[in-house]
Amino acid sequence: MTRVIHTGDTHIGYQQYHAPERRADFLDAFRQVVSDAVDDDVGAVVHAGDLFHDRRPTLTDIMGTLDVLKDLDAAGIPFLAVVGNHEAKRDAQWLDLYERLGLATRLGEEPTVVGDTAFYGLDFVPRSKRDDLDYEFAPHDADHAALVTHGLFQPFDHGDWDAAEVLAESSVHFDAMLLGDNHKPGKQEIDGQWVTYCGSTERASASEREDRGYNIVTFDETTHITRRGLDTREFVFVDVELAESEGVERVRSKVGQHDLEGAVVVVSIDGDGDPIAPASVEEYALEAGALVARVTDHRELSADERETTVSFADPDDAVTERVRELGLSGAARDIDETVRASKVADANVADTVEDRIRELLEEDPDSLAGSGEGDDAETADHAATTEADGGEAGSPNGQSETAPAASADGGDGEDQSSMEEFL
Repeated sequence: MTRVIHTGDTHIGYQQYHAPERRADFLDAFRQVVSDAVDDDVGAVVHAGDLFHDRRPTLTDIMGTLDVLKDLDAAGIPFLAVVGNHEAKRDAQWLDLYERLGLATRLGEEPTVVGDTAFYGLDFVPRSKRDDLDYEFAPHDADHAALVTHGLFQPFDHGDWDAAEVLAESSVHFDAMLLGDNHKPGKQEIDGQWVTYCGSTERASASEREDRGYNIVTFDETTHITRRGLDTREFVFVDVELAESEGVERVRSKVGQHDLEGAVVVVSIDGDGDPIAPASVEEYALEAGALVARVTDHRELSADERETTVSFADPDDAVTERVRELGLSGAARDIDETVRASKVADANVADTVEDRIRELLEEDPDSLAGSGEGDDAETADHAATTEADGGEAGSPNGQSETAPAASADGGDGEDQSSMEEFL
């Protein structure tokens, strides 16, 4: 019998909502997985891709991950992994660095045997290159075998890669395919072979309302797949349906019914009612202790429904006040801050804004629409983005299928640097 933890989509380094606390949360979730692995003395931790959020993690993220993997190594538990689309680079991968340090094994066409199970790997492959795959794997003498890979597979929703075809054409019979990329967990059986997603370990999107966790897979006479939850930061979801004449006080009342201390608060407004400036609700939640607050008003409100006044006593103050009164989404305010008021050098503004817009669209396709949210979402919903080779559609996790460019999180020198020899 072989029992392993199947995890993936840890997205270490993601500074969600531009909050340093959220960046730390993603590493902490990975640390929890490793802690559970050590406590349970599993045979291995199997990671199905997107260890990092992008191809240029900071030195802080690289070293933080290194410390966690050292804990796993000290317990004698191997870390087996493949490369996902977010972290994929054209040459050496970050996973190669950890393998050289003896802290990881990059799975491939040769078997890596743990207990009585042989593990194989297939890194993320863009759709344009999948026709060239032959699914030839080296033989093994173990009792069981599993293929670990990263992509959006049928028969799951939004799948663009046929798991049944992979299993049928592979030279090795697999008891299970252990998948990453879709942040929503699930499992399907195809001709007696299990195909399963472990889901993400942290909420990379406001659309990911289910609890986060990972899979425990046991290879025995039959293959058993169970799920275990993780203790992650609280997300408070407040859905408000406004009746005619109801407005901001109704929304605040609904938000105020929750314990917001340290939470990410996501408010969704529908129905009729009066115009609402999302910023006024967000400020209310922040004053109540929320770490982050984002409001989406799904109603269509015309410009003449918004009452605005502007004073030009001080140009900067006037613009700031006007922006507040417009009731812009958090996403729009982020972009305004980058263009108008940030410390980003003028020469870098265009690239920074482009990166931020791409990130927002990956996170939530609706984040820039109307008086939408400044949410940053990234997982179970489909966003039309670009694959790692450039030119393919996106994924249901709201993730781009190309590793995003280095984020413009701010910060100083070494913390924002990566190991250039690996770029």
